[in-house]
Amino acid sequence: MYPTSSRYLKPEQWAVAAMRTVSSWWSMLHLAGIALVMGFSPSTYHRANRSTTYRYIYTSTWQILPWFTLLSTLLSLVLIRIVIVTALSYGLSRYALEMVVRVLALELIPLSAALFVALRAGLAFNTAGSPLSAAMAAQNSAQFDIAQLQLDLVPRVIASAFSVATLATVSGVIVLLLAYVNVYGLTPWGLLDYTRTVGRVFDPVVTIGFALKTLLFGLAVAVIPVAAILEGARRNINLSSTLQPGATRLLFVLVLIEVGALAVKYI
Repeated sequence: MYPTSSRYLKPEQWAVAAMRTVSSWWSMLHLAGIALVMGFSPSTYHRANRSTTYRYIYTSTWQILPWFTLLSTLLSLVLIRIVIVTALSYGLSRYALEMVVRVLALELIPLSAALFVALRAGLAFNTAGSPLSAAMAAQNSAQFDIAQLQLDLVPRVIASAFSVATLATVSGVIVLLLAYVNVYGLTPWGLLDYTRTVGRVFDPVVTIGFALKTLLFGLAVAVIPVAAILEGARRNINLSSTLQPGATRLLFVLVLIEVGALAVKYI
């Protein structure tokens, strides 16, 4: 999305702006489809692509894992204490653990991991220096450069999905450990009730939905900024705003995925 909005246009230009918006979203979905197809194609994983993928994984996962883990641990500890104290005050202590697992481990941790990866890896690159932007500008056409996408986009998608899944999994395990210690203390006698509660939350359907949501988060983090750069290069739009390309749309898509997951799960 770009700074120019349809509310600043004349009424006769609204139809053109609407068609341009629809075309922009379709181009983004098309790019996501191409990334998925190439991601499942064995021919994609030659030596150069593997090297690029390893580099992206190191940048988007291992460099930020300690900091994200520390931050999520501190915030989770505060939220767990708030939930437990509130539940005790209302006489609902037996529901405190399940609430912590559902809210933190299933919902907040994956969404915060996707936002963290987006800020650190998905959006933290210079628009003018992007190889995809340069390739599209040189190509000067509406068609994607498949070779360039295969070399840069697919490793980015794989690394982003891996990063979101890793951060969410590591932080989720820490949240489960903190929840046990805060509810039962440093004693093994609560393991039976604890495993029963966690197993009731993480049933097969919820686990599959959690994995699918994490995959969609990683795909959105990787594809949307690149789609914004490619669109700007094709239309010769100067993306000089302090807002990174695709940031507004990415936030909207992440919230839409989360809301859709909640609707499927609880409605």
